[in-house]
Amino acid sequence: MRVGILSLGLSNLFSITSAIKRLGVEVALLEKPNDTIDAFIFPGVGNFTEAARRIEGIREVMLEYIRSGRPFLGVCLGMQILFDSSDEGPGTGLGVFGGRVARLRASKLPHMGWNRINPVRPSPLTEGIQPGEYVYFMHSYAPQPIDERIVIATTSYQTDFPSIIGEGALFGTQFHPEKSGRTGEKILKNYFRIAKQ
Repeated sequence: MRVGILSLGLSNLFSITSAIKRLGVEVALLEKPNDTIDAFIFPGVGNFTEAARRIEGIREVMLEYIRSGRPFLGVCLGMQILFDSSDEGPGTGLGVFGGRVARLRASKLPHMGWNRINPVRPSPLTEGIQPGEYVYFMHSYAPQPIDERIVIATTSYQTDFPSIIGEGALFGTQFHPEKSGRTGEKILKNYFRIAKQ
């Protein structure tokens, strides 16, 4: 099992690579997805505008990979870039899912720390996850999808927002599974199990 992690020079990749290696999965840091991997992760941390600028040259490769139905997981910013645009600034996301990324309506931002996820529909990504389990967040923006059917779980921080989305083998988490203890580990294990199918 070999997973590719997108390296754009934006994210601190140590936490996510370490978490994946602990699960016995081989990690490759890549500038774009390729045929040598079984699954792909777009990691979190960073600014939407800068991420949109940096993926411009690999946009079609990314979209081709996603359209092929191969496993893709977007984490935090990596989830947000799947949408059309963001209130965080100018730039065009991948537009795989319709909708925009909006600033959270909360009195204190960023939303940082542990919070609960509440599954709203079954998904292989959340197998074994109980309502109310805690995961780790660090963000000020969250997607507002046009098609609510892609929402797998929500989280409440003065307002509800999608914390897990998915369709087929394409998933996104607004939280950081690599920093989310045993719950995050279960989600990563589920993702890699999906990738092996």
